[in-house]
Amino acid sequence: MSNKNKNKSGVVYSTNPNYSYDDDASEAETLGASQQKLYVRREVRNGKPCVVIKEFVGSSDDLKALERALKSHCGVGGSAKDGDIIIQGDFHAKVKSYLEGKGYKTKG
Repeated sequence: MSNKNKNKSGVVYSTNPNYSYDDDASEAETLGASQQKLYVRREVRNGKPCVVIKEFVGSSDDLKALERALKSHCGVGGSAKDGDIIIQGDFHAKVKSYLEGKGYKTKG
């Protein structure tokens, strides 16, 4: 498959000859830390504990930056996908205190 059609998810076919695909993939503007309320949850995935941070509002670059900062603070691995940050291991208290220190409101 060519790369030119990979970004057109959801559009299959149109019979309108004047149809033009609007690439409205602009990312959400990142809210300030004090304006966001993040949900910090303990979960077990594949039999191993992890901490999941949900409800981050912002660009994917800011999400990746926060993920990198959390991973380096805890000294573990993790990932950021679909607006969620997954930190490997049971570091709930450490993640929550780090986010509160940066000005985020947390719940969970």
